[in-house]
Amino acid sequence: MSGRPPARGGWRWPAEWESHRATWLSWPHNSDTWPGRLDRVVAAFATMVGHLVHHESVCIAVGDDALEESARKALRRSGVDPERNVSFHRIPTDDAWVRDHGPIFLVRDGPGGRERALADFRFDNWGGKYPGCARDDAVPRAVAKVLGLPRFEADFVLEGGSVDGDGAGSVLTTESCLLNPNRGPDRDRDTMERRLADWLGAERVLWLAGGIEGDDTDGHVDDVARFVAPGTVVAAVGREVLHPDHATLAENRRRLAGMSDARGARLVVVELPLPPPLVVEGAVCPASYVNFYLANRLALVPVFDAPSDARALAILGELLPGREIVGIPCADLVTGLGAIHCLTQQEPDVRD
Repeated sequence: MSGRPPARGGWRWPAEWESHRATWLSWPHNSDTWPGRLDRVVAAFATMVGHLVHHESVCIAVGDDALEESARKALRRSGVDPERNVSFHRIPTDDAWVRDHGPIFLVRDGPGGRERALADFRFDNWGGKYPGCARDDAVPRAVAKVLGLPRFEADFVLEGGSVDGDGAGSVLTTESCLLNPNRGPDRDRDTMERRLADWLGAERVLWLAGGIEGDDTDGHVDDVARFVAPGTVVAAVGREVLHPDHATLAENRRRLAGMSDARGARLVVVELPLPPPLVVEGAVCPASYVNFYLANRLALVPVFDAPSDARALAILGELLPGREIVGIPCADLVTGLGAIHCLTQQEPDVRD
C-alpha cells in the first residue's frame, strides 16, 4: 500500500504478550549458517513447534516440496503431528531469521472489530554482511498474500529484532544498530524516531547503547533488554569488568534506571543474568536468556546447559504468571548467531 504511514491511520504495533493467532517460522535449510549442526538445529525447531502447537497455530515458510517433506519428517521424529495446528506455505527464504526478514504485524480498532495489517521493511542482511537476501526481503509480501492482509511498504531498513515494544507507544532499541550507517542513509536519532512513530506508533523511543559480543546484527535489543509487561523491562547483566560486554551492559542498565515509558511511568527494571560466555571453534556466540519468545500462555526461553539457566527461568517465571516457562536448549541454535526470538515472529489474533 502507498500513502500515509500506518500509524497515522490508527495502526499500532501490539506487544508480544497480546493474543496471537499464530507463530511464523522460516524452516532452517542453510548449512552455511550452522555448519555441521543443521540436523540438531532442525530438531530444536521441531521441539519449539511441539510446544507452540498446544497454544496457537504455527505457520512455516518452506521454499519447495522437498523442504516441506523434510520438515514434516523432522516434526514426526519429535512426536509432533504436522497436521495438527501446523500449516506450510510455499515461501522461499535464504535463511531462517524470520524476526528480521519477516513482516511486523499491526492492529487497529475498526468499525467491524479489530483489523490487522503488516509493515514491510527493507531487509539487507544486517547492513550487507552476507550475500543473497532477495528471497528473505520478499517474505513480507508473500505473507501478506497468504493472509490477504493490507501491506505497508517502507523505503528503509528495519529488523524486527532491533526493536521491542509494549504495544502502548514505548519502543526499546539500541544506538549501535538503529543509527548504524550500514543500514542506509538518514539514520540519525530524530529521523529514526519519526520513522518509528509513523510506522510502529512509537510515542517514546528508549535508546540503549548496544548489544552483546558475537551479535552480527550490530547490537539487536532482543539480546539485552525486553518488555515483559507494561512498564516492566528485563535487562541482561552479569559480565565481569574485563569482559567486552561489561561497559555496554552497564551503560544500558544505567540508562534504563532513569527511563519512563510513554505513559510517563518510571520503568521497573529486572536484571536477568547472562549465561557464561559461549565460544565455539574460536567464535563468540551471542548467548542470552533475553532472546525468549512469548506465545499464548507460553514462554520459550533459551538455555545453555549452564548453572545460570535455572535462575533465568525462575526470574522469568515470576515475571510471566500464567505462562508455561519452557527452556529450549540453544547451544546449537546460537552458533548461527541468534536464538529463539530471532527465529520466530508473532501474528496477532483478531481478538483484543
